[in-house]
Amino acid sequence: MRDNLETLYGAVDEGALPIGLPAFVRREFDGYLGCGLLCRGFAHLKCESCTERRVVAFSCKGRGFCPSCLGRRMAATAANLVECVLPPAPLRQWVLTVPFPWRKRLAYDGALLGAVTRIFVSTVLRFYSEHTERVAKEGAAGTRSAKSGAVVVVQRTSSDLKLHPHLHVLFLDGGYRELGADSVSFAELPRLSTREVGDVLENTVGRIVKHLRRGGLLASLDGEASDESEMDGLAALAASAASGRSPPAGPEWRRKNMPLSPLVATALQYDKPLCASLDGFTLHAATRAGAMDARGREALCKYVLRPPIAQERITHGPDGLVRITLKKPFADGTVAVDMDPLSLLTRLAAAVPPPRRHTVRYAGVLAPASKLRARIVPKPTVAPAPIAGESPEPKKVAGSRYRPWAELLKRCFSIDVLTCTGCGGRMRLVALVTEPASIRRFLRGLRETSDAPVRAPARGPPYWKSRVLRRAAGETSGA
Repeated sequence: MRDNLETLYGAVDEGALPIGLPAFVRREFDGYLGCGLLCRGFAHLKCESCTERRVVAFSCKGRGFCPSCLGRRMAATAANLVECVLPPAPLRQWVLTVPFPWRKRLAYDGALLGAVTRIFVSTVLRFYSEHTERVAKEGAAGTRSAKSGAVVVVQRTSSDLKLHPHLHVLFLDGGYRELGADSVSFAELPRLSTREVGDVLENTVGRIVKHLRRGGLLASLDGEASDESEMDGLAALAASAASGRSPPAGPEWRRKNMPLSPLVATALQYDKPLCASLDGFTLHAATRAGAMDARGREALCKYVLRPPIAQERITHGPDGLVRITLKKPFADGTVAVDMDPLSLLTRLAAAVPPPRRHTVRYAGVLAPASKLRARIVPKPTVAPAPIAGESPEPKKVAGSRYRPWAELLKRCFSIDVLTCTGCGGRMRLVALVTEPASIRRFLRGLRETSDAPVRAPARGPPYWKSRVLRRAAGETSGA
């Protein structure tokens, strides 16, 4: 990124790449290049038993693609879900993907993505309510219908970093029934069939299409249409990242508020058990964690919250390219993808969610406004401060708690920064060093550099390192 970021900025600013890099994307890039650098500031720790000192650099706290920061965010959110949100009930993951032509629109249209999310989640919640009602219908007279809950996580990319907005949703695999003023009972879904997954997908697709047609958001099937105009930079970025081409090609550009392409009608298919596909949508519901499987529940939470890319999956490729190693081979046998560094940066730019856009949401009995939430969520316990001569009992507290950065580092990366490597004692936080003069003076004493790594200057045309892209762009003079 240090070698190519200024080149990307220059190509965009000069109009060589018809995409936009909004301010929040540039802040993400600039923050990532400063993540973990001591010259940007650090925490100073000192051992209470010996003279060992330690400095820990600040992170960028990015939301888009930083593996370190998103790894800690994943660990913190998963721990809070398991300990403070998810009741002791089995969990099932439902994954919904959308048709390819819709992805560039859903990436930046928060209202439309929210509507699709609500339709899908409400459809599955209704399925759980109807099917668990059969299991619990022998309950007390006058009880209300069963209600389930969900934690929704919006993921923005595929394994090769193409723009691919899709939903990972953890549902309580059953429903809660109110038996009285203070009593609730959970009825577990006895089994889930592949046919039922297909029914849920059919209902979801039908409701989504109906919603889009009612709002005039879906192009007519006869292809009449659309107002042609130049797409703004943000939508061009989304189109390029969704298709995997950079820069975007073709003479026509559509604004992000143009009607969505009509669905290509395909029959309902079942490719795998508990998996279905219809009209470009796919639904997967085969992953489940039991109520007493604490490790499996946390692993499932971490999976849906995972960063878009792991550091070790990106390596140098041939001829100055970069290589993304896939987690699983594609259907055609592809195990890795080589691309130009600027193409990689374009995909990373599209992976950054817009500001004030929630990527984790709650629904059903887990929603903040649900009357049942306070009665079913676990109450975490904390140990009170020790008092001489007493051994107080841990007390229960309501709501999620703040998790210190040291706990997250240990939980996520197995790094205990508060344990002295010399004597095994505890490290104590002495100061947070943020002033530039103090940083330089401290690092000089440690014989560490106080200068940030220099970014490579912007390359002039041709911008690409790939000869194929140079020829495609007509820049044969530099090939």
